[in-house]
Amino acid sequence: MKVLALADTAPQQPLQTIFSSHQDIDLVITLGDLEQPDISFLEEVTSIPKIGVYGNHCSRTYFEPLGIINLHMHTWSYKGLTFGGFEGCVKYKDSNHAAMYTQEEASQLLKDFPKVDVFIAHCPPFGINDQQDPAHIGFHALRTYLEEKRPRHFFHGHTYPTSDSLVTHHVNTEIHYIHGAKIIII
Repeated sequence: MKVLALADTAPQQPLQTIFSSHQDIDLVITLGDLEQPDISFLEEVTSIPKIGVYGNHCSRTYFEPLGIINLHMHTWSYKGLTFGGFEGCVKYKDSNHAAMYTQEEASQLLKDFPKVDVFIAHCPPFGINDQQDPAHIGFHALRTYLEEKRPRHFFHGHTYPTSDSLVTHHVNTEIHYIHGAKIIII
Protein backbone atom coordinates (compact mmCIF):
# COMPACT_ATOMS: atom_id res chain seq x y z
CA MET A 1 0.00 0.00 0.00
CA LYS A 2 1.40 3.40 -0.98
CA VAL A 3 0.84 6.07 1.68
CA LEU A 4 1.31 9.83 1.54
CA ALA A 5 2.10 10.95 5.10
CA LEU A 6 2.02 14.62 6.14
CA ALA A 7 3.15 16.26 9.39
CA ASP A 8 4.20 19.52 11.00
CA THR A 9 4.95 21.72 8.01
CA ALA A 10 3.72 22.42 4.51
CA PRO A 11 5.03 19.94 1.93
CA GLN A 12 7.99 21.26 -0.07
CA GLN A 13 6.09 20.48 -3.28
CA PRO A 14 2.43 21.42 -3.75
CA LEU A 15 0.12 18.49 -3.07
CA GLN A 16 -1.16 18.71 -6.66
CA THR A 17 2.38 17.97 -7.87
CA ILE A 18 2.81 15.06 -5.46
CA PHE A 19 -0.47 13.49 -6.57
CA SER A 20 0.43 14.03 -10.25
CA SER A 21 3.78 12.30 -9.74
CA HIS A 22 2.33 9.47 -7.63
CA GLN A 23 -1.05 8.60 -9.10
CA ASP A 24 -1.09 5.26 -7.29
CA ILE A 25 -1.32 6.64 -3.72
CA ASP A 26 -3.72 4.43 -1.74
CA LEU A 27 -4.07 6.44 1.48
CA VAL A 28 -3.29 9.85 3.00
CA ILE A 29 -2.21 10.02 6.65
CA THR A 30 -2.01 13.38 8.44
CA LEU A 31 -0.10 13.54 11.73
CA GLY A 32 -0.92 17.01 12.97
CA ASP A 33 0.40 20.56 13.27
CA LEU A 34 -0.69 21.31 9.72
CA GLU A 35 -2.34 24.49 8.46
CA GLN A 36 -5.53 24.01 6.46
CA PRO A 37 -4.41 26.31 3.59
CA ASP A 38 -1.24 24.22 3.14
CA ILE A 39 -3.22 21.01 2.64
CA SER A 40 -6.49 22.40 1.23
CA PHE A 41 -5.93 20.38 -1.98
CA LEU A 42 -6.97 17.32 0.05
CA GLU A 43 -10.57 18.50 -0.30
CA GLU A 44 -10.30 17.60 -4.00
CA VAL A 45 -8.89 14.14 -3.23
CA THR A 46 -12.05 12.06 -3.06
CA SER A 47 -11.03 8.75 -4.63
CA ILE A 48 -8.88 7.54 -1.71
CA PRO A 49 -9.36 7.67 2.06
CA LYS A 50 -7.68 10.24 4.30
CA ILE A 51 -7.08 9.58 7.99
CA GLY A 52 -5.35 11.62 10.66
CA VAL A 53 -4.77 12.86 14.17
CA TYR A 54 -4.43 16.44 15.30
CA GLY A 55 -1.22 17.87 16.73
CA ASN A 56 -0.79 20.16 19.70
CA HIS A 57 -0.74 23.28 17.48
CA CYS A 58 -3.77 22.36 15.34
CA SER A 59 -6.98 24.36 15.22
CA ARG A 60 -8.84 20.99 15.37
CA THR A 61 -11.24 22.22 12.69
CA TYR A 62 -9.86 21.10 9.32
CA PHE A 63 -10.64 17.36 9.23
CA GLU A 64 -14.31 17.61 8.32
CA PRO A 65 -13.97 20.16 5.47
CA LEU A 66 -11.06 18.18 4.00
CA GLY A 67 -12.78 14.80 4.39
CA ILE A 68 -10.22 13.41 6.86
CA ILE A 69 -11.32 10.65 9.26
CA ASN A 70 -10.25 11.49 12.83
CA LEU A 71 -8.52 8.42 14.27
CA HIS A 72 -7.86 9.78 17.77
CA MET A 73 -8.79 6.85 20.04
CA HIS A 74 -10.50 5.05 17.15
CA THR A 75 -9.70 2.16 14.86
CA TRP A 76 -10.41 1.87 11.15
CA SER A 77 -9.78 -0.92 8.64
CA TYR A 78 -8.66 -0.61 5.03
CA LYS A 79 -7.21 -3.12 2.57
CA GLY A 80 -6.76 -5.76 5.25
CA LEU A 81 -4.98 -3.49 7.76
CA THR A 82 -6.34 -2.02 10.98
CA PHE A 83 -5.27 1.53 11.83
CA GLY A 84 -5.53 3.36 15.15
CA GLY A 85 -4.43 6.73 16.45
CA PHE A 86 -3.66 9.16 19.25
CA GLU A 87 -3.55 12.97 18.93
CA GLY A 88 -1.48 15.66 20.58
CA CYS A 89 1.62 15.65 22.74
CA VAL A 90 2.68 15.54 26.38
CA LYS A 91 1.18 18.47 28.28
CA TYR A 92 3.87 21.09 28.78
CA LYS A 93 1.75 24.22 29.38
CA ASP A 94 -1.76 25.22 30.36
CA SER A 95 -4.05 25.55 27.36
CA ASN A 96 -7.75 24.95 26.88
CA HIS A 97 -7.38 24.54 23.11
CA ALA A 98 -4.23 22.50 22.47
CA ALA A 99 -4.36 18.71 22.15
CA MET A 100 -2.13 17.85 25.10
CA TYR A 101 -2.32 15.11 27.72
CA THR A 102 -0.38 14.34 30.87
CA GLN A 103 1.54 11.08 30.89
CA GLU A 104 -1.09 9.70 33.27
CA GLU A 105 -4.01 10.76 31.04
CA ALA A 106 -2.40 9.14 28.01
CA SER A 107 -1.78 5.93 29.96
CA GLN A 108 -5.39 5.82 31.09
CA LEU A 109 -6.72 6.48 27.57
CA LEU A 110 -4.50 3.90 25.89
CA LYS A 111 -4.59 1.13 28.50
CA ASP A 112 -7.29 -0.88 26.69
CA PHE A 113 -6.68 0.34 23.15
CA PRO A 114 -6.88 -2.66 20.82
CA LYS A 115 -4.02 -4.05 18.78
CA VAL A 116 -3.70 -2.46 15.34
CA ASP A 117 -1.42 -3.05 12.38
CA VAL A 118 -0.64 0.64 11.86
CA PHE A 119 -0.61 3.21 14.67
CA ILE A 120 -0.58 6.93 13.85
CA ALA A 121 0.26 9.61 16.39
CA HIS A 122 1.46 13.17 16.49
CA CYS A 123 3.93 12.58 19.33
CA PRO A 124 6.47 9.73 19.39
CA PRO A 125 6.80 7.10 22.09
CA PHE A 126 9.08 7.92 25.02
CA GLY A 127 12.74 7.35 24.11
CA ILE A 128 12.07 6.93 20.38
CA ASN A 129 12.82 10.02 18.28
CA ASP A 130 11.87 12.32 21.16
CA GLN A 131 13.80 15.03 22.96
CA GLN A 132 14.06 15.51 26.68
CA ASP A 133 12.64 19.05 26.70
CA PRO A 134 9.09 19.23 28.12
CA ALA A 135 7.47 20.10 24.76
CA HIS A 136 9.03 17.23 22.78
CA ILE A 137 9.29 14.31 25.18
CA GLY A 138 7.45 11.18 24.08
CA PHE A 139 4.51 9.39 25.70
CA HIS A 140 5.32 6.48 28.03
CA ALA A 141 1.92 4.99 27.09
CA LEU A 142 2.88 4.84 23.41
CA ARG A 143 6.15 3.07 24.30
CA THR A 144 4.21 0.56 26.38
CA TYR A 145 1.71 0.10 23.54
CA LEU A 146 4.53 -0.61 21.05
CA GLU A 147 6.17 -3.13 23.35
CA GLU A 148 2.95 -4.93 24.29
CA LYS A 149 0.83 -4.76 21.12
CA ARG A 150 3.65 -4.61 18.53
CA PRO A 151 1.96 -2.91 15.58
CA ARG A 152 3.72 -3.45 12.26
CA HIS A 153 4.05 0.30 11.61
CA PHE A 154 4.08 3.43 13.78
CA PHE A 155 3.88 6.92 12.18
CA HIS A 156 4.67 10.14 14.06
CA GLY A 157 5.79 13.73 13.62
CA HIS A 158 6.22 16.47 16.29
CA THR A 159 9.95 16.13 17.00
CA TYR A 160 13.24 16.78 15.21
CA PRO A 161 15.53 13.76 15.40
CA THR A 162 18.87 13.98 13.61
CA SER A 163 19.98 11.38 11.09
CA ASP A 164 22.34 10.05 13.79
CA SER A 165 19.58 9.68 16.38
CA LEU A 166 16.68 8.60 14.14
CA VAL A 167 15.08 5.35 15.30
CA THR A 168 13.44 3.39 12.46
CA HIS A 169 12.67 0.09 14.24
CA HIS A 170 11.63 -0.86 17.76
CA VAL A 171 10.95 -4.49 18.70
CA ASN A 172 8.82 -5.65 15.70
CA THR A 173 7.59 -2.19 14.68
CA GLU A 174 8.81 -0.10 11.77
CA ILE A 175 8.95 3.54 12.93
CA HIS A 176 8.15 6.24 10.34
CA TYR A 177 9.18 9.76 11.34
CA ILE A 178 7.44 12.35 9.14
CA HIS A 179 8.23 16.04 8.68
CA GLY A 180 6.58 17.67 5.68
CA ALA A 181 5.44 15.08 3.12
CA LYS A 182 6.77 11.58 2.57
CA ILE A 183 5.69 8.65 0.40
CA ILE A 184 5.96 5.32 2.22
CA ILE A 185 5.11 1.77 1.16
CA ILE A 186 3.58 -0.32 3.94
